[in-house]
Amino acid sequence: MPVLQKAGTVKSKQGSISQSQPAKVPNAKLAKATSKKKDEDDGTEMGDGTEEWMQGKTLIKPPDQLDLTEAELKEEFTRILTANNPHAPQNIVRYSFKERAYKPISSVDQLAVHFVLEGNLLHQDSDEARRQRAKQGMTEEKAPVVSTPTETDEEKPETSAAVEDPVEGEAETEEGGPEERAESAEIKGGKHEQKLTNQFNFSERASQTLNNPLRQRECQTEPPPRANFSATANQWEIYDAYVEDLQKQEKNKEKQRALPFKKEEDRGKKKTMQTETQSDDITKVAMVAKIIERMVNQNTFDDIAQDFKYFEDASDEFREQEGTLLPLWKFQYDKAKRLAVTALCWNQQYKDMFAVGLGSYDFTKQGRGMLLFYTLKNSTFPEFIFPTTSGVMCLDIHPSLSFLVAVGFYDGCVAVYNLKEESPQPVYKSTAKSGKHTDPVWQVKWQKDDMDNNHNFFSVSSDGRVVSWTLVKNELVFTDVIKLSIHGAVTEGPEGLQLPTMACGTSFDFHKQTDYLFLVGTEEGKIHKCSKAYSSLFLETYHAHNMAVDTVRWNHFHPKVFISCSSDWTVKIWDHTIKTPMFTFDLNSAVGDVAWSPYSSTVFAAVTADGKVHVFDLNINKYEALCQQPVVAKKKTKLTHIEFNPVYPIIIVGDDRGYVTSLKLSPNLRKKPKEKKGQEVPKGPEVEIAKMEKLLSLLREPGSSS
Repeated sequence: MPVLQKAGTVKSKQGSISQSQPAKVPNAKLAKATSKKKDEDDGTEMGDGTEEWMQGKTLIKPPDQLDLTEAELKEEFTRILTANNPHAPQNIVRYSFKERAYKPISSVDQLAVHFVLEGNLLHQDSDEARRQRAKQGMTEEKAPVVSTPTETDEEKPETSAAVEDPVEGEAETEEGGPEERAESAEIKGGKHEQKLTNQFNFSERASQTLNNPLRQRECQTEPPPRANFSATANQWEIYDAYVEDLQKQEKNKEKQRALPFKKEEDRGKKKTMQTETQSDDITKVAMVAKIIERMVNQNTFDDIAQDFKYFEDASDEFREQEGTLLPLWKFQYDKAKRLAVTALCWNQQYKDMFAVGLGSYDFTKQGRGMLLFYTLKNSTFPEFIFPTTSGVMCLDIHPSLSFLVAVGFYDGCVAVYNLKEESPQPVYKSTAKSGKHTDPVWQVKWQKDDMDNNHNFFSVSSDGRVVSWTLVKNELVFTDVIKLSIHGAVTEGPEGLQLPTMACGTSFDFHKQTDYLFLVGTEEGKIHKCSKAYSSLFLETYHAHNMAVDTVRWNHFHPKVFISCSSDWTVKIWDHTIKTPMFTFDLNSAVGDVAWSPYSSTVFAAVTADGKVHVFDLNINKYEALCQQPVVAKKKTKLTHIEFNPVYPIIIVGDDRGYVTSLKLSPNLRKKPKEKKGQEVPKGPEVEIAKMEKLLSLLREPGSSS
């Protein structure tokens, strides 16, 4: 048929307009070239013998078409394809009954459905298929296939007619496909229909997807672990194996004979075995749950973990004499509310774990206490929880056996907890019969094992006794090392005897190098230098403070230096060979605790009752702190204890509300000696001792002042 074309306008692919009559084009050369290129692309050549209606075709540029240069035409615009659905609704708001407000929903369903086909197939021998054939008027013997629910109503009578009257439906079957002709031939010959191998009547003429080539799966997995085993088989080894087998058989026979007499015992054993297996399963599940909980917490607090690992305060480069503390995690336990942090101690073996003792410094409100163990891997919940009937006043983790923890209580008892035991009760605990203290125990410290390799620790209490406790089998054996007394204050007894007045011990610390030497702080503000060998004499007495000595600690590096703090607002640094302090710092508030840093002999930190942490470096500034920073949000919150981590540049601080805050030290607070060109920086404890000795030598010179 001839193709008729309307004489109006026809829109071409390039967006130009063709007219039946020629028109003047501003850029005729461009239009001619474009039309020529189009003809070449179509594979046809326009000659002189073309039709007349094609000769008058010209291209007109629309007035709103952009004039683009070659560079702009060649510019590629990339689009990033994402898995998000562009038509998915955003900013969906739902009503929260818990908070009684409308809250936006962050999770949006990005699934887009492109094709859905619902259908079903019936087995030809099923009851439903028989019902459908009976409804269509087809007999079971002559029915070649089972009709599916997707067949139309027009096809049903045709198939039934083809089956019932083969003569009339002969023309229709001949017009059909080869499968239908084969089926009709079988029906005409009177042959019984054979069951098809594919009983669901799938059509093989449907399009199939490309099957990927098979791959070798063994190269995608790691090979199983292997181990070489070799052994010698001699006559005596074979004989021993046979003897062991015979012994096992005899034992089994004896057990079978004793079965009727020990049914009740076996039932009890089965119950114990079941409980043991159940407990084993529970421990396995608990371990898996703990690992998953740590993973979730690390993902939740990923920004804090990144700060802990990598963040360094860049502003320290512009201020040489100052530093800052970066808050990290905050540890709290809901059941330990209204209790104060009375003790902190890091685990020396597992550097990320620390213990927290909870009690009360308000002596009118004494009650229960708690012993908690936290890890930096999970800040939301404690690893171990030990509730106590009396408030915990102090604790210390064994430096080598990290599962043993010594604890001192407000009621005067000392106890040892074993973290390997599932029981919440301590494995050792002192009683009135075993020489417990009569006043609160303020500090406990592990010491080296005795001559019989028994573990032992020391304790100091307000009753004036410094006691050594030894773990012997199943009991604590105590020995009074020294009894504190107030020198000069002597009272007359009823029979004229002079009785020394007992002093109240508040803190003590043992020398790092000399085992027998230790310091004891008292409520009277004095510090006594004592020896384990002398139970009645003090080697030296220092009139240190005007109030009770809260903490006294030896320097980690220098053997002569120790530090003390008190509620009289002062922190003092001493040389134990001199009775006067070398340094005195007034912090304008009661000092709760002070600690030396493990990485420098001149760095220490203190906490005060006004909620501030003070960090000093005597090598940089001998007069003021490099950092004074409040770390608690609420007012009237007192900081009670502070501890340096033995490895990481962080400190933990406890307050009187039961919270423990971890803080990261900025680079200025942990400076190391600068490297010079061509020279190696000396390292080791000798360098730290030399730093402190240089400061002390300046103060020992005549005319110098602290």
